Amino acid sequence: MDAQWMRIQAIVGDGKSQSLAEQVHSFYEHLQRSLELPCEVTGVEDFGWEEPYIFGGFSRAEYDRLIKDQPSFQDRYELLEIDEEVSSEWMLYAGDDLGAHVKRKSDGKDFWLGLSELKAVEEASKNAQLLDDFSVFLANSG
Repeated sequence: MDAQWMRIQAIVGDGKSQSLAEQVHSFYEHLQRSLELPCEVTGVEDFGWEEPYIFGGFSRAEYDRLIKDQPSFQDRYELLEIDEEVSSEWMLYAGDDLGAHVKRKSDGKDFWLGLSELKAVEEASKNAQLLDDFSVFLANSG
């Protein structure tokens, strides 16, 4: 077992005695105590709505129009808070993921995104490790 999985298991246990919801709640409590907010974040990879425009040959002009009002993985955001009760149309794992309240730096628009889809811009920070651990945990659970 590598160091990352050891950190994850220290937070959520072995995954056999708790449901996914209980494990996510344990991670939420850990992140509430440990994340230093606000912090600058961006997308780990393209958000769900962007995929057909990036890989599927949809119209670039339409993408350029939509990106003005919709969140993009390429944008930079201030992560303001997290919440375990929030779900939004922008979350890939809505219902399982934690909600991330962000403000887009370029225009100040607010969104609720999936926390597991975000990474800290400052790669060598404590927040970067915490966000990456949560993303790896959620992607490999279930």
